[in-house]
Amino acid sequence: AAIVGALVALSIVALVLSLVKVEDVTLPPAAKYGMVFDAGSSHTSLFVYEWDSDKENDTGVVSQTLSCDVQGQGISSYANDPPKAGDSLRECLDKALKVSANEGVVPAYLGATAGMRLLREQNSSAADQVLAEVAKTMREYPMAFKGARVLTGEQEGAYGWITINYLLESFTKYSPKAHTWVRPEAASIFGALDLGGASTQISFMPEGSVINGDEACEFTLYGYSYKIYTHSYLCYGQNEMLKRLAKELIAVREEPGTRIGHPCYPKDYNETVLLSSFRTSPCTNRSDPRLPLGDRNVTLEGRGNASGCLAAVRKLFNFSACGQRQDCTFDGIYQPPVSGQFIAFSAFYYNFKFLNLTEGQSLATVRDTVERFCMRSWEDLSSSYPEENRERLPKYCANANYILTLLLDAYKFNETSWNNIFFQMKAGSASVGWTLGYMLNLTNLIPAEAPAWMKGHVPSLWAAAVAFIILTLALGLAALLL
Repeated sequence: AAIVGALVALSIVALVLSLVKVEDVTLPPAAKYGMVFDAGSSHTSLFVYEWDSDKENDTGVVSQTLSCDVQGQGISSYANDPPKAGDSLRECLDKALKVSANEGVVPAYLGATAGMRLLREQNSSAADQVLAEVAKTMREYPMAFKGARVLTGEQEGAYGWITINYLLESFTKYSPKAHTWVRPEAASIFGALDLGGASTQISFMPEGSVINGDEACEFTLYGYSYKIYTHSYLCYGQNEMLKRLAKELIAVREEPGTRIGHPCYPKDYNETVLLSSFRTSPCTNRSDPRLPLGDRNVTLEGRGNASGCLAAVRKLFNFSACGQRQDCTFDGIYQPPVSGQFIAFSAFYYNFKFLNLTEGQSLATVRDTVERFCMRSWEDLSSSYPEENRERLPKYCANANYILTLLLDAYKFNETSWNNIFFQMKAGSASVGWTLGYMLNLTNLIPAEAPAWMKGHVPSLWAAAVAFIILTLALGLAALLL
């Protein structure tokens, strides 16, 4: 009777302790993953992003967990062998799946930019085959493949603008006092300057309204709406610019011959090009009657002429189409006056980084540095930069002069506003580019998941309840043995 009484008492105490102060508590939000391939004109990169399933104001708070550079050139280079475009992605896909293997089915996207835009213009069936092979490869992996698509230039520019302002916390900031997210002042919104291999983009929030609706783009992020100006210039990326520059030098030669002076190349540097190479891209006007007939080689001889290089680069722009209009860049394209601060990334950054011009140098210093670099001989440059890729080294003079022409003459930055341009490729631990902005925009379309609930107990009471349950079981076992 004593044992039975003790068992009853212990059971009642254990039951009471396990039931008192039990509350409903939410579990931490689950981590969601997404991956985006940036299929550019010259190379492809994969980025894996993570965000909490409950999100903030319907937009995921996204962070980068992996980046992987695909070996080889961009997928547009596989137009003659489309299966290789898909195979080139496998190494990075394997790495991405190791990061997100235990997080369920991961949505995966591929966005192709200017290289594929040019290929589609030149040969739409070849572009479709490349995308089909990419999709075929990605469907072989345990992921939720959401499609491979060619982004418009305006989408590329707008998503880059989203990435920059997200990484620099220009969209929302958490207020500890109000315990909520607040929108910062419009003055803290940054513009985006992107220079790729085949195109360049400018995106910013102008003062006042965007007059021309074709260049206006609207977003809703973290519960707030944003309207920006964005425009993309196809064939004005640095690789296509170099091709167009070489073609123009050959087309306007003063006398026939197979040796042409190139003012942007270092003195004593020679490069041989095939005339047929200018007939493979829409950017170099395949039917230009000024080009010599036939398929012979032409040798470009470096002159190391800084002023001549700048003059030759300026001829690639049709500034006369704007007349006296101030709201115009070139080719008659509308643009409101630039305002605010800008982040210049991709080739803007890489070229100026090579010249040590990413530390906020004045415009006068930049011009002087570029001019002095352009006047150096090939022997001097090749001995000073032995580790540099020999194919890229002679191009920096043309690239730097092109950047100056684009920013100053086209986009109309001046001595004062130049100081508002910051050249960088990373913010925190994340890379600057369009892919993060793309994923942020997609999280608006991915429904937020309701937080999971469970019964929660005060730790001390739960420990006491467990102790009494163990005593009850022990006493019951002793009773059975006796």
